[in-house]
Order: sequence, then structure tokens, then C-alpha cells
Amino acid sequence: MSDEGAVDAATELRDLWEQQAGWWQEHFTQGADPEYVEQILPMAAEHLAGARRILDVGTGEGQVARHVAAGAELVVGVDPVHNQIVEAQRRGGGPRFARAEAATLPFADGSFDAAVACLVFEHIERFEEAIAEVARVLVPGGVFAFFLNHPLLQSPDAGWIDDHMVDPPEQYWRVGEYLREQRLVEQVELGVHIPFLHRPLGRYVNALAAVGLLVTRLEEPAPPPGFLERSPGYAAAASIPRLLLLRCELRGR
Repeated sequence: MSDEGAVDAATELRDLWEQQAGWWQEHFTQGADPEYVEQILPMAAEHLAGARRILDVGTGEGQVARHVAAGAELVVGVDPVHNQIVEAQRRGGGPRFARAEAATLPFADGSFDAAVACLVFEHIERFEEAIAEVARVLVPGGVFAFFLNHPLLQSPDAGWIDDHMVDPPEQYWRVGEYLREQRLVEQVELGVHIPFLHRPLGRYVNALAAVGLLVTRLEEPAPPPGFLERSPGYAAAASIPRLLLLRCELRGR
């Protein structure tokens, strides 16, 4: 894709999120979503513990930024979506919030000693530039907590299959077209369309390594109890992780 095409696609993605910001805020924040409450927020706090200056990339309405603010001197959340930043500023809670693209962060080199991106890069067109920007604004030795929907097990068309067309019936997790990069707009419920870009995990790891962000820990947690209780159709696939965390550290420049 040309640079002009990437910019146009990024604008389209942002516009879709402008339309769906209210849906996200209602269903995934302020305790509404058990995956955030029971899993994502505690993991983010654990891996950013001790950081003084934290950047939350793709902050949305700011729930991750607020959660990790305790004990930090400065937490800044950035998001390109106007409707998210307005709500983040309204909710407050300590962090500062600004509207900005991940691929063009408005901060000086070495401004932060930690960064977090939570389920964000699956929606970023210029992801390699965004990863390079994270590295640029971190100090040497800085930590990047990089949360993704698991690229292998949550790829397009992945899901639990209960096949009664064979004898005996078979149950298994279908992986989907993992190696094929895809740009999709998924209807997650009636009238709600969410943009999603699938990439193999190697694309992210290689982009991290290219800018000196080395993976020091990888976590693939099982879905949390609250999610399984609300998703009876998923219970049989409880051993299939939905989330992937790459904890990265920036090697000295």
C-alpha cells in the first residue's frame, strides 16, 4: 500500500471508531467487561509497576491510563478519536489526555519510561511506524506492555466448532487463515461495525525487534471466569487464549 493509501485507510478506520466510540464506552469500560476487570487491567498494572512516566497508546476513554496512574508522576493517554478523548477528559482520574495518531506521537525522544497499548494495534494501519514511535519516546530500558487479541487463535474465521456431521461428533478450535493478512470491517452486533486488521504474530515481533524493542516475556492467559460465565458458547474452548501480552524492553541506543 502506498503512503497515500495508508493515510486514507487510517482516516477511514478513525472515522469508523468515531461512530462507535459510544458503543465501546458502554460495553467495555467502568466495569462492564470482565476481561478488562479481571485480566487486562491487573496485568497492565503488574507490568508497569514502578514506572514514573507512562504513555497509553490508543487510550480510548482512558480506563487503562487511569488504572495505572497510582504511584506514577505522569500518565498520558493518546487516541486519534475525538469522541474518545472528550470522554476521557470528562472522566478525568489523574492522567492527561491528548488527541494524536500512534504513528506520529507528539512527544520528544525519551519522554517516558513505560508505554502500554491495549488491543489497539489490530486497528492501526501504519503499525510499523507506530511501533517505531513507541520506541522513540521511551528511555533506554523502558518497558512496553503490548496487548493483542491473540493473532493465531483469534484470527479471522477462528472459533469453536461443534461438528455433528461426522460420527462420532468432533469438537475443536478452528484457527482460520492465520498467515493471510486481512483488513476487515466486522459487524459485532446489529448496527455496530468495527475495523480490524489481522497480521501474523511475526509481523509484530519483527517490527518490535527492528527498533530495539526486545520481547522479555510472553503471556497467553486463559479467558477469565467472568468472561466464561457470560459466554456459555465459549466455555468448551476455555483452554484457548483470547489475549496475548508481549512485555518488551528497549535496549540502549
